Amino acid sequence: MLKKVLIANRGEIAVRIIRTCREMGIATVAVYSEIDKDSLHTKLADEAICIGPAPSNKSYLNMKNILEAAVVTGADSVHPGFGFLAENADFAKMCEESNIKFIGPSYNVIELMGNKSNSKDLMKKNGVPVIPGSDGSIKSVKEAMDIAKKIGYPIMIKAAAGGGGKGIRLVRTEAELDESYNIVKQEAKVSFNDDEIYIEKFIEEPHHVEIQVLADEYGNSVHLGERDCSIQRKNQKVLEESPSPIIDEKLREEMGKAALKAVKAAKYSNAGTIEFLVDKYGKFYFMEMNTRIQVEHPVTEWNTGIDIVKEQIKVASGEKLGYKQKDIKFSGHSIECRVNAENPDKNFMPCPGEIKDLNLPGGNGVRVDTAIYSGYKIPPTYDSMIAKIIVHSDTRLEAIAKMKRALDECVIDGIDTNIDFLYKILEDEDFVNGTFDTSFISKKFGIK
Repeated sequence: MLKKVLIANRGEIAVRIIRTCREMGIATVAVYSEIDKDSLHTKLADEAICIGPAPSNKSYLNMKNILEAAVVTGADSVHPGFGFLAENADFAKMCEESNIKFIGPSYNVIELMGNKSNSKDLMKKNGVPVIPGSDGSIKSVKEAMDIAKKIGYPIMIKAAAGGGGKGIRLVRTEAELDESYNIVKQEAKVSFNDDEIYIEKFIEEPHHVEIQVLADEYGNSVHLGERDCSIQRKNQKVLEESPSPIIDEKLREEMGKAALKAVKAAKYSNAGTIEFLVDKYGKFYFMEMNTRIQVEHPVTEWNTGIDIVKEQIKVASGEKLGYKQKDIKFSGHSIECRVNAENPDKNFMPCPGEIKDLNLPGGNGVRVDTAIYSGYKIPPTYDSMIAKIIVHSDTRLEAIAKMKRALDECVIDGIDTNIDFLYKILEDEDFVNGTFDTSFISKKFGIK
């Protein structure tokens, strides 16, 4: 078993990982930027070490400083959490070369699956349904036009190295293609330092459904069911739930088998997520594989009773999975709401500042993953998500009622949050009935 884990992250996910490590008797090292010196993760870890100034490129993205911190503190492993360096193949390789265990898949798998065009080709060759589109990256507007004519409009132009909702553009007509092609190329270059792009058929009225997988280093793998992540704003998830209201047992089994085919094809180990689009006819298509733990992993943990972070650490320690697919049991319904420091009435403008008063919800079936506390100053430097409220109940309607109760109890004074906006979603008739898709927020609230 690993002895000391350095968490190369901040905020609630760093706190989440530290808690599991403590339960497993594993020492922890927190890294922090200068502006994060009073953050909760620095207080909970056994050791904390500053890795640079506030800007993430000088701290949480500074691979050299993070690895030096691991060496200085004697950490034998690094958990990247999500975001920052979690899917950076170069960082995973540097860890391996430094004889420090990277808690995640191997760097070559991260590189393979990080290129959306290459991963799609791999899935296609291994019998996983993929969205019709280009075979690999496209090199010119003319090539894009030829493909679009073949598969039919509307289409999506996407950055091959994309993620986080960046480098994506919807094109409905040939007249829009030239401008959109150049815009996505530029966005891809700026955001990912890689201007490769590809084309996919745009699936109308889809649900975004992902399958959580776990795999060890001996070829054993299981899936932990699906999460519905269709409630999104600008391709960023806002609310997630499990199980999906549109997935029945037959489709769940089919998607689970497809996800495990993807795991086998990629020679994957550790925790990962296979993301699919499901159209209104019940057909599903591979979108991408996230080679890390997801923000929304708690809903799966509650439905299965499996601690995914613990499993990540055990797999990285060389252990085999302790169960087979037939051992995985699903129970009840879970919903997660992402609480952000932002003002929905001002175009979701971020709202850093000091938390004057704080009351977090509790009670049976309520979990809050956060790193905030009364008096904490939310910095303006990083992502605006400050907490995740997760509820679990026997049925979906009961889970919705429980989440509304939890949001009612949540008090975060001193800053603006999106709590009222989340409540509006939960009260909407289409959400309650499960008759929504990925365009729900833009249609209901006029947010483009």
